[in-house]
Amino acid sequence: DKESGALFVDRFMGTAMHYPCNYGYIPKTIAGDGDPVDVLVLTPFPLFPGVVVSCRALGALMMEDEGGQDAKLLAVPEDKLLPLYSNIKSIQDLHQLQLDQIQHFFEHYKDLEKGKWVKVTGWSGIEAAHKEILVLINGDHNILFGLGILGTPGIVHLDHIGVGQGGSAAG
Repeated sequence: DKESGALFVDRFMGTAMHYPCNYGYIPKTIAGDGDPVDVLVLTPFPLFPGVVVSCRALGALMMEDEGGQDAKLLAVPEDKLLPLYSNIKSIQDLHQLQLDQIQHFFEHYKDLEKGKWVKVTGWSGIEAAHKEILVLINGDHNILFGLGILGTPGIVHLDHIGVGQGGSAAG
């Protein structure tokens, strides 16, 4: 909830699917759909809702749904936290199967919800990921050009600025 900061269940998915990785948002930002910027955080395990993990952006899955433009940023924890991804610098460094699984999920996760739809246009690089952040409510645009994204499945930050998320959906 944008006003209270509490984590509420948005909806239960009708499809027999689960999120392919941790899912969160960058609070104090507004994306094309009017909601905070969404972020997927790759880790080998699920993260708890509300946790904060310092991350680097890799790129973005560009998509649109009934609410408008709704890109999903893709990030990994900083090397000092989890060196597992130290050789991953962009989405091109990930295995294509992992990108395909994430894209497939977002192409179909609303299939059984009446009146809802999704159109995925594909993956874009780091520059496109940063451009998805349209407005920083606190007005500090300098954080857009920092070293990366501080993120989580429960909370995501932009270069040491507090951020929140809807919860870890990895499973």
